[in-house]
Amino acid sequence: MTWAELHGALRERGQIRAGGAPRVNAASREVHGVAYDSRRVSPGSVFVALKGQHVDGAAFAREALARGAAAIVSEAPAPPGAEVPWTVVHDSRLALAILAVTFYRHPSAELKVIGITGTNGKTTTAYLVASIFDAAGVRCGLLGTVGYRVGDEVREATRTTPEAPDLQCLLRDMVDRGCGACAMEVSSHALSLRRADGIVFAAGVFTNLTRDHLDFHDDMEAYFQAKRRLFEILPGDSPSLINLDDPRGASLCELAARPVTYAISRPADIMPGPLSISLGGLSFDVRTRRGSLRVRSSLVGRPNVYNILAAVATAVALDVPFEVIENGIAALEGVPGRFQLASGGTDDVTVVVDYAHTDDALRNLLETARPLTRGRVITVFGCGGDRDRTKRPLMGVVAGRLSDVLLITSDNPRHEDPRRIIEEIRLGITPDTRRDSEQQILTYVDRRDAILKAVELARAGDLVLIAGKGHEKYQAIGTSVLPFDDVAVAREALSRRRSNSGVV
Repeated sequence: MTWAELHGALRERGQIRAGGAPRVNAASREVHGVAYDSRRVSPGSVFVALKGQHVDGAAFAREALARGAAAIVSEAPAPPGAEVPWTVVHDSRLALAILAVTFYRHPSAELKVIGITGTNGKTTTAYLVASIFDAAGVRCGLLGTVGYRVGDEVREATRTTPEAPDLQCLLRDMVDRGCGACAMEVSSHALSLRRADGIVFAAGVFTNLTRDHLDFHDDMEAYFQAKRRLFEILPGDSPSLINLDDPRGASLCELAARPVTYAISRPADIMPGPLSISLGGLSFDVRTRRGSLRVRSSLVGRPNVYNILAAVATAVALDVPFEVIENGIAALEGVPGRFQLASGGTDDVTVVVDYAHTDDALRNLLETARPLTRGRVITVFGCGGDRDRTKRPLMGVVAGRLSDVLLITSDNPRHEDPRRIIEEIRLGITPDTRRDSEQQILTYVDRRDAILKAVELARAGDLVLIAGKGHEKYQAIGTSVLPFDDVAVAREALSRRRSNSGVV
């Protein structure tokens, strides 16, 4: 692709400002990539200098040029004597998205891309949507927190929603590998930073909005406005699947050109009949305007009813046959780190690993667990460092009210002192918020020790919840990223328990 084609795409979107430094014959120059990190520039790349809160990427233009950049795109003016094309734009992040979409030849136009946003439920909803497409014989890619599935290959996820060039490259790879659809989690960060701009979404899903990421967004209204952007960039003929039980759902319906609603408690287009919930899964009818279908799923708990309704609403709005929807939901056995059973049939306790890392998600998890056990609920959790501190005592309140035994530990402390994080969690646990005065509350800075202790303390019939990290296979401590897997540690603890009891 030539620089003239990319430059023309920026011009068409009204992004070019005065102050650039074009070169003679630059228009025919071949471009071999689009980069936003000067360390990843290769010969022939266009380097887009992103303007951040603290640093302007234009400061790294010299390094990009030394690595062979063919052109520079920046909000900052070209320095005197610039010897490559230097285009000055109004918004470097939008420019990055435009260039990425153009360079990778608009891959979303060749896929049914389902964008899923919200605080909780994005990952499971994406897995359900992908399973339905697969059941329909349409190979479906996945982009989200757990990983990126491209054809038959699963790649490690660096972000829930990648930066625009990485995202467009993944979508192009999906097309090249025979995918006809993609179920994609769209984070609030990505929407704020315009990573998803230029994608032609076939549908947009709103799961819910609860407190999270207030270290990035100023307040809940700013957080919601970021989520709302998905529906602002959605094509007018694409359906918006909206959870009407969420207080923000009604305002999204007013914005959406083609709203399709789902709910449990309010009248909506997609609603469930009586729910059957057990550790074995879910069973219920779903009523739609096209008739009813029967859901049987291995997923557990009321929150997964919402996820299933979101997936059903998406499929119904896209005219997928009911039988295919039923088969797709039934085919999904589970999602890594989402109410994932670590225990087995020979264990006398149930151990569940879950990604719940907000107060609302933790509440949902504990309320799901309570009716599924005849014994006590034992909870292990912590909070991440260098992230929203305001949710720490709120998570303490929830855990204190809904757990019989509570072990507070580290999550990913990053550059914070884990002891300080634990103390901030404990601020929410007061005599008024504790389940009862006999409630056992323990603290372990070492997460492995906390998990081992929780399983050791459990009595036959108890349910142990290990919350916060879910699918993650690492723990970030200081500048180190160490191997750590909640499921593996839980299974080690269960193995010890079986050995001590004489059960093999």
